[in-house]
Amino acid sequence: MFIDFLRHAFRQNQEQEAVIWQDRAYTYGWLLAQIAAWQETIKSRGVPPGAVVVLEGNYSPQAIALFLALVEHGCIVVPLASLAEAAKPRLLEVAQAEMRFVLDAADEAQMERLPGTAVHPLYAHLRQTRHPGLVLFSSGSTGDHKAIVHDLLPMLQKYQTPGKRFRTIAFMLYDHIGGLNTMLYTLANTGCMVAPPDRSPDCILQAIEKYRVNLLPTSPTFINLLLLSEAYKKYDLSSLRLITYGTEPMPESTLQRIHALLPTIELRQTYGLSEVGILRSQSRSSDSLWVKVGGEQFQTRIVDGILHIKARSAMLGYLNAPAPFTDDGWLITGDRVEVDGDYVRLLGRDSEIINVGGEKVYPIEVESVIQEIENVQEVTVYGERNPITGHVVCARVRLHANGDLDYRQFVSTVKRYCRERLQSYKVPVKIIISDEAQHSARLKKMRKGLS
Repeated sequence: MFIDFLRHAFRQNQEQEAVIWQDRAYTYGWLLAQIAAWQETIKSRGVPPGAVVVLEGNYSPQAIALFLALVEHGCIVVPLASLAEAAKPRLLEVAQAEMRFVLDAADEAQMERLPGTAVHPLYAHLRQTRHPGLVLFSSGSTGDHKAIVHDLLPMLQKYQTPGKRFRTIAFMLYDHIGGLNTMLYTLANTGCMVAPPDRSPDCILQAIEKYRVNLLPTSPTFINLLLLSEAYKKYDLSSLRLITYGTEPMPESTLQRIHALLPTIELRQTYGLSEVGILRSQSRSSDSLWVKVGGEQFQTRIVDGILHIKARSAMLGYLNAPAPFTDDGWLITGDRVEVDGDYVRLLGRDSEIINVGGEKVYPIEVESVIQEIENVQEVTVYGERNPITGHVVCARVRLHANGDLDYRQFVSTVKRYCRERLQSYKVPVKIIISDEAQHSARLKKMRKGLS
């Protein structure tokens, strides 16, 4: 019922490869059979429609089949990737999880009934409408993880519009809105998902070469790591047609470098939020940070420099926080943008802007400049309170190689380089050299705790 459009596409392409996992290909015919088998298992185990079911796994074939079977059964699915291990007890509590399926390294599943009872009004709404649901968690960068509840029906409708068939790297995680978008878009257009064993530059590029991948959806942090690794020199990337990037602002210097190195590959910025889904996007060009966002099912507007979105696929609300909607139904994203006609340029989260004596400093602008300096592996710019100016600009820098580096000389070099390219109030007052990684296991820059 809910996934009839997917099953129809699968039946028309039963011999096509759907998933490549652990160097083995699984066809759409196999996937159809496994969805049917899981539906029988779900019924025989007494899982009722509307149950809140946690599904722990990654992009294994059985994890994909079980996800679709739970959706077809009308369950409220809570996907959790293995990287969520430390936070798992709290996430299960917040989600009011009633059942759990855990897929192990061999892609075998164990089912467990949990003591929780899901009584939240948002769950009651889904059960009343008899629609499948989805619960995603925010990154928790500003406190507790927010539990985002979706009605899956309007989200699934988006994938009924035909798109392009790609062989795609499953880069974003299984419990990330970008990862689910990759999975559903690829399956709806009977493409092939290639699940790499890890997300190191060598592993990703090796998979692109071996399986003739066309599309790499990724993050600016990964692109920066790719540039530093120089792994692109070792592999045949001639099949790759498109790299999409999102989840965080892209430093302009990083975009210019990857475009210069891979000029035949289209680079496209994407935009989405767990609260509304992934919007259609069109970059002005491969080397431009200006992008159109919106399209079918989405409306956008700018209010006081902040992007607002209205979407049919918007979340129902949070389980554990008030929803950031206006009275007329617009989601206040918190993302500050510049506008040029139909295009916008994302400047970063409004909460991360540094106010220096009344002047706004966008961390991504300063990071982009420092990233140009030789031997800089990662940099995170943030503000520290100052009794005179309100805040001062600070930078935490991770070097590619320390060696016999003279730290004082390096700090002087950074400040001089910034003074030549930035207004004086944007130049970092304090620069800290750190060996610690500045990105999370999700390959996204970490800003939490820097202020």
